[in-house]
Amino acid sequence: MNLFRLAGDLSHLAAIVILLLKIWKTRSCAGISGKSQALFAAVFCTRYLDLFFSFVSLYNTGMKIIYICCSVGTCYLIFMKFKSTYDSNHDTFRVEFLLGPCLILALILNHSFTFSEILWTFSIYLEAGAILPQLFMMSKTGEAETITSHYLFMLGAYRGLYILNWIFRFYTESFFDPIAVVAGVVQTVLYIDFFYLYITKVLKGKSLVLPC
Repeated sequence: MNLFRLAGDLSHLAAIVILLLKIWKTRSCAGISGKSQALFAAVFCTRYLDLFFSFVSLYNTGMKIIYICCSVGTCYLIFMKFKSTYDSNHDTFRVEFLLGPCLILALILNHSFTFSEILWTFSIYLEAGAILPQLFMMSKTGEAETITSHYLFMLGAYRGLYILNWIFRFYTESFFDPIAVVAGVVQTVLYIDFFYLYITKVLKGKSLVLPC
């Protein structure tokens, strides 16, 4: 494992912890898209089926279990424990328009036509767009809490660091996975506008206000 991947994993973990702490401390999931969190839970549950039939390392297994448990736990907090604070009126992104194309792409563009491989590929495509409901929700409300902005920044940083990880592996190991790389680049591009607002607003102590 190289430094870029480790930093990416830690950024991803930090994003999840920030979100969980935000919900738990405020006893509210206001401003959080339950649909995005449900999609992320689907991403991890379909991607890490190899937990049942392969072992890479203790680190690898541990991180996979943490991602699954945290994503499912986040959904529990949003849809059950703090359901009364969930803003479903603004969380209106049509996820079926994301799930359908991702499944079709996974059936057509994959490394091998096996059940586990198709689900892995589906998770890669789905993760690329899983943040869309959250961004759509923010565009409708016109603003985002500072802590939510930190969560999104760390999530975007994770993808950016993974791109550096792929570049590093390409030059040092001649490794290149077009499916993961293209999906990762698409996902990172989705954060560009947010990154600009985060740097010019949040880091200067201003509120992150978006055009509705």
